[in-house]
Amino acid sequence: MRIALINSGVGLLAPAAVLHRLRPDADLVLASDPDGMPWGPRTPAGIIDRAMLCATACAEYEPDVMVMACNTGSVYALDALRAEFEPAIPVIGTVPAIKPAAASHRFVAIWATVATTNSAYQRGLIADFGGSAAVTPVACPGLADAVDAGDEPAIGAAIEQAAASTPAGCEAIVLGCTEYELAADRIAAAVPGAAMLGSAPAVAAQVLRRTGRQTVPADRVGTVRVLLSGRHSALPDAALLYPEGRLLAPLVVAPEREPAGLDRALSG
Repeated sequence: MRIALINSGVGLLAPAAVLHRLRPDADLVLASDPDGMPWGPRTPAGIIDRAMLCATACAEYEPDVMVMACNTGSVYALDALRAEFEPAIPVIGTVPAIKPAAASHRFVAIWATVATTNSAYQRGLIADFGGSAAVTPVACPGLADAVDAGDEPAIGAAIEQAAASTPAGCEAIVLGCTEYELAADRIAAAVPGAAMLGSAPAVAAQVLRRTGRQTVPADRVGTVRVLLSGRHSALPDAALLYPEGRLLAPLVVAPEREPAGLDRALSG
């Protein structure tokens, strides 16, 4: 089984690590976009263009399923990717865990990028799944960029700012950006007592449901290929700062000659 994951930066490590633990035999293709990041300030059309570049590169490896492992990318590019690649390659999006958070907690905050916080998509999710919980959107400017860069002081400053904007008595924080899941421990320390709810476990479960392949070969360990803006590359240095990146690093296949047709796909 081969699974492709797409994100502007290192946020795809969170669902990739969960998938590796559940299906250690699966080959993973991790496609991020250092040339085009961050996606948040881009127009919707610009986000679609960057997501499509990454997805086209992934498709050359013939994955069984493709994951838009990015909340902002799911908001603006998921429909375009599905129109392009389905039904041949199922495309799974990332949805913030608002529904389970609201089902179990009275006071919930959803931390997300400025673009996602301001989107009609997120407002619709809160309206549809917030139930009787008080759900407070909290924009986190700079946090995703700091995580992608592995900038520890900037991560701390962005978390401190977002924590100050989180209402007192918050019982749960929905991590509405996959990058934030890599900093979940630090966010939890900044908002004591609040549960952290990320999307990676639900995304992984949906991938396995869609592939319908539950038998795990006992004698195979999957590989990891890294695509940076379409180029087969090594794992970015920043990825190694996080446990998820260190888990996957030994499986990374060294850069090699790209599949036939990839250069044409990326230049088209």
